[in-house]
Amino acid sequence: MAKKRYTINSACPQCGCSGAQVLSEEEMTRRYGHVANFDMECGECMLKYTEEMENACPEWDQECRLKE
Repeated sequence: MAKKRYTINSACPQCGCSGAQVLSEEEMTRRYGHVANFDMECGECMLKYTEEMENACPEWDQECRLKE
């Protein structure tokens, strides 16, 4: 049986550069934990910005029940 994977999609608010990460449950927990917002850094313009988990990875948001 394959491990469940989560995709984080984000776009830089300054330059519009988009990125996607595909992580396992263990990687998601280790990197982001169970938080509603997390910090990102654009690889193109190096802007640091905050992304909402609800928008970036709705599956993880539902799995963790962050809205409750």
